[in-house]
Order: sequence, then C-alpha cells, then structure tokens
Amino acid sequence: MNKLSKIILLFTIAMTIVSCSKSSSSEEPIRDYSEQNVKDMASIETFMKTHYMEVVSNPGGTDDQDVTFTLIPTGDITHTSIWDQTTYPILTRNVTVTQNSVDIPYKIYYLQLRQGSGATSKSPCNVDRVLTAYRGEYIYSTTDATTNITSVLSNQFEELVTPQNFFSLTSVIRGWSEVFPQFKTGSYTGNSDGTVTYNDYGAGVMFLPSGLAYYSNATGGIPAYSPLIFSFKLFEIQRADQDGDGIPSYLEDIGTDAAHPTTPDGYMLTLATGVANIDDTDGDEIPNFLDNDDDGDYFTTRSETSYVNPTDPVHTVRYYPYDGAAVDDPLTPYVDERQGVPRKFTGPNNALGYPTSNNPADFTDPTRLRRYLDPSAKPVFSDQ
Repeated sequence: MNKLSKIILLFTIAMTIVSCSKSSSSEEPIRDYSEQNVKDMASIETFMKTHYMEVVSNPGGTDDQDVTFTLIPTGDITHTSIWDQTTYPILTRNVTVTQNSVDIPYKIYYLQLRQGSGATSKSPCNVDRVLTAYRGEYIYSTTDATTNITSVLSNQFEELVTPQNFFSLTSVIRGWSEVFPQFKTGSYTGNSDGTVTYNDYGAGVMFLPSGLAYYSNATGGIPAYSPLIFSFKLFEIQRADQDGDGIPSYLEDIGTDAAHPTTPDGYMLTLATGVANIDDTDGDEIPNFLDNDDDGDYFTTRSETSYVNPTDPVHTVRYYPYDGAAVDDPLTPYVDERQGVPRKFTGPNNALGYPTSNNPADFTDPTRLRRYLDPSAKPVFSDQ
C-alpha cells in the first residue's frame, strides 16, 4: 500500500471514530416517563377536542365500522368533536405500569363503536390471541409558519383490512392488551369463494400514550414518543395456554382488582413482586397461567387434571373438562362430564393419604375446591 493510500485510510478511520463519538454523546437520553405521559395526554385530549369522527355503517362490508378523523375548521359549528360527541361515550381504563423502577399511572381513552354481539361472542383475556383488522395513526404537532398556529394532527402508519393471522396480546404493545378484553367477537359465515364474512363484531377506537406503545423507539414509520390511535375490529379470538397445563389461561383468571375480588375480570396479573396477586394461588410470584404447579404441592397441574378410566380398554389418559355438566354425556363413555376439573376429596383416605373413593359431590357443589388449587389434596391417576 503506497503512502498516500495509508494516509487516506488512517484519516477515514479517525473521522469514523470522531463521528461515532459525537453520535454517542449527542444521543437524547430516554425521557422521564411521568413527564412524557403528561405531554402525551395533552396531545391526545387536544386531538379529541379539535377533530370530529365519522363511522361507516355497512353491515357485511369490509368497511363496516371504519373510522375517519377530520380537523374541525376554525369557526365550524356544524361538527361535534370526538370529546363532546355522545353517540359513542368516551370510556377510560386506568393502568399502572412499572417503568424505570417507578410506578407510572396511565389513562387510556377508548370508544366502543360496538361491543360485539354474536350468538357465541366472547371476550379475550389479556393473554389470548386476537384476529383483528385495524388502522394505526400517530399523533403529532405542527406549527403553521404564516399564522404561527399549532395544530395537533394524526398520520396513518399502518392498516390491515383482511387479517390472516392472530396476534398474541402478550407480544404486542401494552395498550392493546388493556383494551381488547373490553370487547367481544361477533359471528361469521363462510362464502363459496373461501372467504369469510364477519358480522356483529366488536369495534372501537383506542387512544394510547406512548408509554403504552413504543415510547422512545422509532419504528415502522412511527416517530419516537408518539401517542397512537388505533381503530380496530375484533373478529375472533384463540384461547392460549401459556404454561401448557391443559387449562386455558383465561380460566386461570381468578380475579384481580377491587371491582372483581373473586371473579374473573379478563386480566391476568403478570407481576406479583411486592403486591398481592390473587391470580397466584401458591404465592411463588409466578401467576397461575405461567405456573405448571398452581398450588405448589409438587404435583403438576396437568397431573391433577388427568385420569385413566379403569373401564377403558386402551387406558387412554384423558383430562377432565374444566366445568363439566350436570348430566354425564352417554356419547363419551370414558369421560365423566359430571366431575369437571378434579377438586379436593372429602371422603376417607387410605394409609398413604389417597382417597379410597370419588368425592360424591359433582362439579356443581358450591363448596368444592379444585384439586390443582389445593396444596393439601393429592392427585389420583387411575381410579377415577
């Protein structure tokens, strides 16, 4: 290598090092979550107060419940803002998230265009999977150079009209997992061309502060620290079983807050450190839906819900239905629907502590305690 080439190479390396050093030193530190939340909420509320909304009603069409937002012109008194309209009352959901070791209280504004009313409609739990069409927009501020007036506007960054795959609510932004459980699915019919027509599905709009979205990460055309708007339609859900214990996660939702102290509310608490988590039966700081031994008795939940019917000629291992039925189904001779998921036995035990006979009470017994939630009960694998 000649002398000139060496000089050019050394100069290039030096400039690269200097450039990297300047870039690193000039990077903006992550903003304070509480301060940013105040700014985000101000932007969201300003947007809602300065825009009106139009909703398409076209049952059976792909544009049914589509939403458009339009800035209200100065002096216009013919349109009612999102904030002031009453057709779709503004709803809120409050959630506290620990970020940078600080508890940050967030408020989510959302609109229920339609909750969902199919014959078999159901709501997802916050750890289920959802099939949803949606349009995403980010909120931003811009100042007119002539009038010096600042407006809060939105810009679309993504749209999915005909979804083919389910989204797991455990792997999307936090705002989705907070809002979707407030909606239900609808109904659908298959068409001769292989497509599906959805009807009566839940549809809504959510306004999310950046702390419940991508926050400091600029991604997919979304600037960092952007509050987001999602208009969405909930077509279908898939129940998840995160710990593979045979019990769908939504059925391991015991109750999580003051409004639902003992009944499911559609939200599984995922963190138990420092708080009382009612969805964590054995107190090991692993919520039941992630715990393969819910009661901490060293017998897996799956083993405590399984049985081999002694009259079954092939001795197939089966699992009790979660709730069972009042009457045994004669079409399933080796499954006793009356049992439901096994629960604590109250009858006499043998020397090893195992019950000598089935509990005479069926799953409708109001005093029953499911065995996999009772650390004092021992599983029986073959005599049920």
